[in-house]
Amino acid sequence: MPELVSGPDFLRLFEDFAHAAFRLEVRTSYGIPEEDEPYRQFLAGEDPGLEWFAPWLDLMRAETGRGKRVERVRVIDAPPSDYLRFELWGTPYNLDAGEDIRYLGRDQAAALDLPGYDFWVFDAGTVARLQFGEHDRFLGVHLSDDPADVLRHVQWREAAWHHAVTFEEYQQKGTAVSR
Repeated sequence: MPELVSGPDFLRLFEDFAHAAFRLEVRTSYGIPEEDEPYRQFLAGEDPGLEWFAPWLDLMRAETGRGKRVERVRVIDAPPSDYLRFELWGTPYNLDAGEDIRYLGRDQAAALDLPGYDFWVFDAGTVARLQFGEHDRFLGVHLSDDPADVLRHVQWREAAWHHAVTFEEYQQKGTAVSR
């Protein structure tokens, strides 16, 4: 098994890619320590603020400001889990920072035979498969540049992107986030 990449080395992937980064998100929850308190506040109906989110948003503004594309497809349930509702709350901030985030129903993802794990594809040349541990804690990524592995993930990216809807379309379908 390849080495697990995390922390600053993982974040460096977002500075080093040249053109496009894509993520498929399939989980219903993510255990990210920096989000624990804001998530708790969100669930309590409080405003979680943006201080905790600023480092990611700043990175996305910087990289998309260089002309790079950052795209995601989030697989979502109806109704969405509490954590996915939290992500929906934050989506306008991601969009303002330059990310393009789309939504795909879990049944559609299953029909497309998408994988049951999260991954990033950087410049259609590197796959970063996200790894999680106990309590959904993010551990890091395993990187692959094997051409067959990259091709498979690029094909999944294309299928997911083709069938996903924008945040605005998702909200117009009557599935807007509510607390």
